[in-house]
Amino acid sequence: MAEKMTLEEREAALQEIAGRVRQCPLCPLAAGRTHAVPGAGRTDADIMFIGEAPGFHEDQQGLPFVGQSGKYLDDLLEMIGLSRKDVFITNVVKCRPPNNRDPLPDEIDICVNTYLKQQVEIIRPKIIATLGRYSMALFFSKDARITKIHGQPLRANNRIYYPLFHPAAVLRNPNLRPAMEADFKRMLTLIEEAKQMQDSSGPDEPPPPPKQLSLF
Repeated sequence: MAEKMTLEEREAALQEIAGRVRQCPLCPLAAGRTHAVPGAGRTDADIMFIGEAPGFHEDQQGLPFVGQSGKYLDDLLEMIGLSRKDVFITNVVKCRPPNNRDPLPDEIDICVNTYLKQQVEIIRPKIIATLGRYSMALFFSKDARITKIHGQPLRANNRIYYPLFHPAAVLRNPNLRPAMEADFKRMLTLIEEAKQMQDSSGPDEPPPPPKQLSLF
């Protein structure tokens, strides 16, 4: 059980997953990658960001969010007094889809069930912040639209799930910037709420997971 692991054991477990990701042959995306992108950040982060898929720069460097979207994410983190060292950042799929196309359902299923679920279990974040619609769809209703539910937290499984626009979408449409920044600023309050949720929840009585959270 991840909750009984020491920080060093959790770090080793994350590194083991990262090693498997870098050698992963499980879907066709492996054939076109330069580097897989397991994710990076703090092993016991309060906030875990989940994006969509690596892009060109991420594929080149093997790190998440290192292009223009990453620079904007850095600015957003700095705005609330955090940095990449304070959070964990990863994606739904760990390899770049050809020509940055959308990840396919089979690709998502393989990556989520083989790697992402384990990363969540090891890190045990208090908040999972989804960046864009593909990570949002893992936890929220399939009919949900990011333009309607962004910034509206879902409280379940002793955790807060928080849907955000993808930074790339904000860069393409600057009209989204005020909403994105307001949603980000709210996360500091949500961290404190999540800590109180975990402190007050008994280990023998976990809340039942909503249907849309069945993957986790």
